[in-house]
Amino acid sequence: MEQDYQTKISNEEEVLILRSKEDSAAFKPLYEKYYKAIFLFILHRTAEKELTADLTSQVFLKALLNIGKYNFRGLPFSAWLYRIAINECNDYFRKTKRSRIVVLEDDLADFLYEEMFAQDGLEDLKQRLPEILKQLKHEELQLIELRFMENRPFKEVADILGITENYAKVRTYRILEKMKKLFIGHAKH
Repeated sequence: MEQDYQTKISNEEEVLILRSKEDSAAFKPLYEKYYKAIFLFILHRTAEKELTADLTSQVFLKALLNIGKYNFRGLPFSAWLYRIAINECNDYFRKTKRSRIVVLEDDLADFLYEEMFAQDGLEDLKQRLPEILKQLKHEELQLIELRFMENRPFKEVADILGITENYAKVRTYRILEKMKKLFIGHAKH
């Protein structure tokens, strides 16, 4: 089930953003509205609550410091925050030279299986999915996480990653085909 995705900014949110550009105290309602979603988004990538709290704080600090640069132009405020969150996570993993964590939801294998196959092998896929995901490029994994782990619609995935909606769909199809080949290739050995 895809989440509702607002491609328009609400009048209330627009007012808060405009006020935040002049008065940092006006940012608090935006922080309160999006904190949990950004926290969970980062937690799926780190699997560490303390680290997640630190990175989430950095995301909102950067958002507050750069709110003057935000303009709607079709990119919702939430997508702008997710871009900052992705950049913070990428910076952290690059600086610490740590590997990313992939936190799998129980139903992810079921969903991906439906997308990839029409035959037996679901239990095998569930066992091998972490290994398959580790073989994906960083950008491919981000797209799979946003689309399937977080159930985001293609439009939102595209906005967050800074690509077109059509390209997000094409990339998803290609990544699923790649995952299918990795799964089938290993099954033959």
